[in-house]
Amino acid sequence: MNGQWGQALADLTIQPLEASQFLGIPIALIGAVFLSIGAQLQHRGVARVGENTAASDGGLNVGQLRLLLARPSWVIGTLMLGLAIVFQLAALVPTPLIVVQPLGAVSLVLTAIVNARVSRIRLNRNSIIAICLCVGGVGVFVFTAAFTARDVVVSDDALVEVLLILLGVLILFGVLFVTLRHRFKAVMYIVGAGVLYGFVATLAKVVISRVTHGDGSWMLVLCILGILLGVVAGAYFVQNAYASGPPDLVIAGLTVIDPLVAVTIGIVILNEATQAPLWASIVFVVAGLLAIWGVFLLAKHHPQVK
Repeated sequence: MNGQWGQALADLTIQPLEASQFLGIPIALIGAVFLSIGAQLQHRGVARVGENTAASDGGLNVGQLRLLLARPSWVIGTLMLGLAIVFQLAALVPTPLIVVQPLGAVSLVLTAIVNARVSRIRLNRNSIIAICLCVGGVGVFVFTAAFTARDVVVSDDALVEVLLILLGVLILFGVLFVTLRHRFKAVMYIVGAGVLYGFVATLAKVVISRVTHGDGSWMLVLCILGILLGVVAGAYFVQNAYASGPPDLVIAGLTVIDPLVAVTIGIVILNEATQAPLWASIVFVVAGLLAIWGVFLLAKHHPQVK
């Protein structure tokens, strides 16, 4: 009996992050602020282009994408999102991916507040509950991860596995978009972008680690190519999501689906949580399901969803 209690206590105190690794948390939070502002500005730009051009139910066309480049709000929003990416990448240097990625959920609260004021709408009760589920679920997730996760060296075999899965995901979403794009709604674009960005974050962490250690192998080139493909496809999905849904719904999806995908990769393939006790694994699953439920609840009850 005493042995069981001793093991339980050992599980609760399992190798937390080192003090220097917590530095990535405030850096990631600053990036979340830039993400929130950038999302609002990009949404405004996409909305203005939509007002001035013929509506399309098959995704933004090339002409509409060119018009976005002439919208100051969209350009500034894009620069803000660029800064958000820079801060997120900087946060990945000292801190495990499993901790950094979920912190983007902070931008959801900021985006919801800003969007409500700019759009002059009042979020209904169900929308507020949905946002709380998203942020609460991700918050519990990151708190647990901070005390059970660890940084690992990614092997070439694991990296090949990640790249092959990403290739499969790109093909899958490409086929779905070509065949079903006229039926796509905001939540479909959000899921696609969130999954792709989850892979991008994982590969970015690998690139940072390998460049830091002076590794210039062909695997690094493949990682960079995978990042570029994921960013381009994900960015296109995000712009289409802005065209068919409010910015806080888009951010809700990205800040929940993106980290859950990245964290799943970190746990299943990269073994960042191999030493996590059983109770932590249960918390990961429950918190993740609550956060995902919050996204779909927000998509259903948000006052601006068409």
